Amino acid sequence: MTEVRPCSAASASLWERDAELTVVTEAVDALCADSSSSASGSLLVFSGEAGIGKTALLGETRRIAQRRGCTVWSARGGETVTSVPFNVVRQLLQPALVSLMPEEAREYLGDWYEVAGPALGITEPGERQADPQGVCDGLVVAVSRFAKREWPLVLLIDDAHWADQETLHWLAAFCERLDDLRVLVVAARRPISTLSELTPTATAGLTRATIGAHADAAFCREVWAVTAGNPYETVELLAKVQDSQLEPVEASAAELRALNRSARGHGLVARLEGLGIEATRFAWAAAILGTGITVDLVARLATLRREEAARCAELLSVARILTEPDRASHQGDDGELEFVHPLIATAVYRSIPDGLRTAMHGIAAQVVTDSGLGAAAASRHLLEVHPDDDEELVEQMREAAREHLAVGAPEAARRCLERALLEPPLPEVHPYVLYELGCATLLTSPATTVGYLQAALAMPGLQGDDRVDAVYRLSQALLHNDQLDQAVRTVDEEAARLAPGPSRMRLQAVHYMWEGIHAAAEDSPIRSRELAELAATCTGRDNSERALLILRGFDAMTHGENAEEVVELCDRALVNGRLAPGLGWTDTEWGIELLLMLGSAYAYTDRLDRAESLFTEGLRAYESAGWSGGHLALAHAYVGLAHRRRGRLRDAETSLRESLRLAERVGRGLPLYWSATCGLVDTLLARGHVEEAWSIAERYGFAPPYPSTIVLPDTRSVRGRLLLAVGRYEEGVNELEAAQKASAGRGHHTVLAPWAGDLARALATDDPRCAAELATTARRQAELIGTDTAVGEALRVAAALETGQRATALHAQAVTYLESSPCAYEHAAARVEYGIATRSVAELKRGLTLARSCGADGLAAQAQEVLDHGRGLR
Repeated sequence: MTEVRPCSAASASLWERDAELTVVTEAVDALCADSSSSASGSLLVFSGEAGIGKTALLGETRRIAQRRGCTVWSARGGETVTSVPFNVVRQLLQPALVSLMPEEAREYLGDWYEVAGPALGITEPGERQADPQGVCDGLVVAVSRFAKREWPLVLLIDDAHWADQETLHWLAAFCERLDDLRVLVVAARRPISTLSELTPTATAGLTRATIGAHADAAFCREVWAVTAGNPYETVELLAKVQDSQLEPVEASAAELRALNRSARGHGLVARLEGLGIEATRFAWAAAILGTGITVDLVARLATLRREEAARCAELLSVARILTEPDRASHQGDDGELEFVHPLIATAVYRSIPDGLRTAMHGIAAQVVTDSGLGAAAASRHLLEVHPDDDEELVEQMREAAREHLAVGAPEAARRCLERALLEPPLPEVHPYVLYELGCATLLTSPATTVGYLQAALAMPGLQGDDRVDAVYRLSQALLHNDQLDQAVRTVDEEAARLAPGPSRMRLQAVHYMWEGIHAAAEDSPIRSRELAELAATCTGRDNSERALLILRGFDAMTHGENAEEVVELCDRALVNGRLAPGLGWTDTEWGIELLLMLGSAYAYTDRLDRAESLFTEGLRAYESAGWSGGHLALAHAYVGLAHRRRGRLRDAETSLRESLRLAERVGRGLPLYWSATCGLVDTLLARGHVEEAWSIAERYGFAPPYPSTIVLPDTRSVRGRLLLAVGRYEEGVNELEAAQKASAGRGHHTVLAPWAGDLARALATDDPRCAAELATTARRQAELIGTDTAVGEALRVAAALETGQRATALHAQAVTYLESSPCAYEHAAARVEYGIATRSVAELKRGLTLARSCGADGLAAQAQEVLDHGRGLR
């Protein structure tokens, strides 16, 4: 290796880092290539123990990048500020944010301004709890847009192991986008050591480069032995050698160990104490603050006069303990000072006596609050304070939690509320803190929510609407935790306690809602009758009554009752054709499930215009609010369902693939994951892309066991059709028969679980009698619900089982009905089948045109094949 002598002490830690610097140089060169090229961004991570030289490598990366004309933004995690949400990403974006006027920032970030702005501290949060995934996505978009403006851009993150959780979430998401972004991200972290210590040879070279060529071999060997080759400790020790004017010869080598102890740990503490009690108090206060260190704040925390504090800052700077931030690097926060190295910050912080450290955090919280920085900023200090039955602290932590939730940091809110519980709260406040904890964790940890809400409800004090809301949220969490039976029991037990009125009616509606989507529940005519009787008393005067009307409409649809009556029930739940206030997609009183049931009732009664409008409204509402987790995944899935029903198969596939992408981030196995996967497999089968449908099913686990909630389209029906399509006849028939059994158990109509048509066609040869019975039952059920789509599809099945003129007549009837249906794919299929039955070129061409417009490639290919090679066409 060619030994490159560092030109200054600042680069001394770069000895024996040629390989790493080569990688950095190559990455910067690639970034700075022609901006019109298709090169992607990249990620470099330097891992190593404390003092091994990570910070020095990042510093040299900055210099290399800046020499190439790059924009460089940097940030650093901190041991004492890991609980501050978005701390590191805010540091990173500070240069861009301070360069923009508020109006410019709003214009630049567009729709994401209201979502990501509060997390970045450039705008006030809205009234609703922010979706953490939406905020993360907004931050990804924000940095991506800045990257295009600032190209070539390099992001440096030091001490990433101390970055806050919210920043790490953003960083992971952002790095997934590097294939599409021209950004170089360089991070340094502990604890996995991939950077090696300095060798004795390099230590000797560094010693002579720093002190002088006259340093003898024995002295250099002792420097290496004392520091174990740690670059940071070597640099600090050599600085102490220079300060003490120690001769670098063998006779002085014995003094090196004492000098090294004074540069760190207890030796550093002794050195600090040697500067005087005021300087020590100043350093302690700076360590407590951790970030945003200013002379004024430290003076207030350390109870020093302003002039005295300024003198201490100067002393600590001379002693290489504190320094001014490198403004050219734009690193850090708004502070005037920072510690020279994280190791020093850690040593100073840990040197503060335990009791005093705790007390200082309490004072720091008050100082931060008095400075107008808010409860959230003060909360990281209050987290360190011992419990002491302090009512004010409980309220401060509750307020801090609300502030954290408003910017999309539920984990930070959870920490605040859990700390409030330790105080503990007053008996009358305690259940409300538990309730707030349950609400805070609902989006991120349903299982945790269950425990907190159950505890809140078990305590006296939670009353009225708050208690009813807690019961509803508990049942929601149980549902998302796949405990649907317990969710229903929880609601029923609370409803039984209540007198007749709006609260009881709300819980009754929730009971029917959960039972309505319970896939394993046995059909109960009594249940449907009770729901019908309850809904008959409703005029839609409040949201509880509107919810019951929706639930009655959905139940009627699933049981195949007359479509006009279903639609009339659903329409009564609207106000002038729109969702009532409090029943919107982002309102939390009822949740998304009710509105999905409303849209599904419209979709399966041929009112696809209303279904599509409703689902699209939900999609836009979630995008506007920045909700990009499970809610947005479901919205895309149901927009895909509407497209699939309309026969817009390409659009359906696009929506469902996006739904599946979002569902993957939330977690496999949840009902929303099944909705996306099942809908995509169904759409691919309709398009004739059988191999891709099978690939999706295999990749995403589309197989038993199925979820406990209803999935649209029906999972067993779709999987049975898939198995038949790939030639696994026996398995396909078994799956469709299982779908038949499950639907019979729930009393579901074949329009919701369309297994009958596929099963009848599959059994046509081996068991024609059973096939005919299935076709007859399907037609009878279709005539009861009365939609053109249901009747037309039943006629298609009947025609497939017949021959000759009888088959032709049934095909003609199917075309007539489906021509009036909003479901274009089914119409196209009926046209092609009719054209084949009648050998009609005109009908085949009509079917071919329709199939192509739908994106039904397999159907179009079938029609084209008959037109090209069919005999007897006329």
